[in-house]
Amino acid sequence: MFKGPLLEMALRRLSAFATQIKRRSLALPMRYAHRLPPSPLTSDDNENDFICKYEAYFNRGEIDGWEVRRALDQLHGMDLVPDPRIINAALKACRRINDYALAVRCLESVRFKCADNLDKFWPYIYQEIQPTLEELGVETPEQLGYHKPELALKSVYDM
Repeated sequence: MFKGPLLEMALRRLSAFATQIKRRSLALPMRYAHRLPPSPLTSDDNENDFICKYEAYFNRGEIDGWEVRRALDQLHGMDLVPDPRIINAALKACRRINDYALAVRCLESVRFKCADNLDKFWPYIYQEIQPTLEELGVETPEQLGYHKPELALKSVYDM
């Protein structure tokens, strides 16, 4: 069927194709290309350094919504209630990116982190962040009615 130059050309192309496949299969795979670089915010420094790092991170002029959410997620994942200075910086960052909902969610998160000590921690935090809230025009979850579930049924234990 195939004779002479046509057969030689087909064999050369097939050989070149096989060589390419062999090269690809021998190439080393890229490792950890999908992972994010380690965050500069997670460290075991003293408390003041920790607060200063987060303040500096939130006060960056070029911060975007993803970075604000990432830092808030990291804060929420830690076993601590954020300092009011960090909360103020986060609220101002939310204002710079023009995300009112994120500012309210930040406050909800802080209130949730107070958990069993809500009556001790939240009044102090609110007292410290109130000037920033007034400056930015952000209302607290209590003022918006978000401190209790909107469509929740009454508990059978409260009846």
